[in-house]
Amino acid sequence: MPIAPTEKETDRPGGGLGDACRVIVLNDDHNTFQGVAFALASVLPGVSYERGLRLADRIHNSGQAVVWSGHREPAELYWLQLSGHGLTMAPLET
Repeated sequence: MPIAPTEKETDRPGGGLGDACRVIVLNDDHNTFQGVAFALASVLPGVSYERGLRLADRIHNSGQAVVWSGHREPAELYWLQLSGHGLTMAPLET
């Protein structure tokens, strides 16, 4: 299971709320399209179940997809919540 960013990573210069981060979900063999769509819609603001299905399709066909980008603090929260739903997550990207 991937590990969320550490406190040390957020302490580096410029590593605060203002940093832009990308939350990326990876394709895997154990989540269904419906499960991915439900998790995305449950966690990410403004993502409907239908949008979640489109993102699940992109994840499946491309191997990964950026599902959210923005400030580091909410990115870390969304990363943890999506991971808690069982999605396979890439490390946060800045």
